[in-house]
Amino acid sequence: QVQLVESGGGLVQAGDSLRLSCAASGRAFSNYAMGWFRQAPGKEREFVGCINWSGISTDYADSVKGRFTISRDNAKNTVSLQMNSLQREDTAVYYCAARPVSKAYASRYEYDYWGQGTQVTVSS
Repeated sequence: QVQLVESGGGLVQAGDSLRLSCAASGRAFSNYAMGWFRQAPGKEREFVGCINWSGISTDYADSVKGRFTISRDNAKNTVSLQMNSLQREDTAVYYCAARPVSKAYASRYEYDYWGQGTQVTVSS
């Protein structure tokens, strides 16, 4: 089992950058694939990006591709989401999620553990 805590959210202006972090506690973090998801008011939780256990393989939603980058540090039990060129449409609560397998998936239904979320608000 793993516990996840996100941090780094805040209020920024369009075009700014923000870096979210997700700290994991528990055993064998390197055995987990990790995902980032977001949920805007009145909308379903949607996939942002994911990273496999080693950090070699990543995948992104088309809406963030080229702007967001996921990385992980297995020695520090953390996964990060670097968000550049933020847009108003990126406003949402961002969640990290963990899946106890090596391969990462885009579907939220594949993930077993979730953090509490961190709010990102982008103003124009």
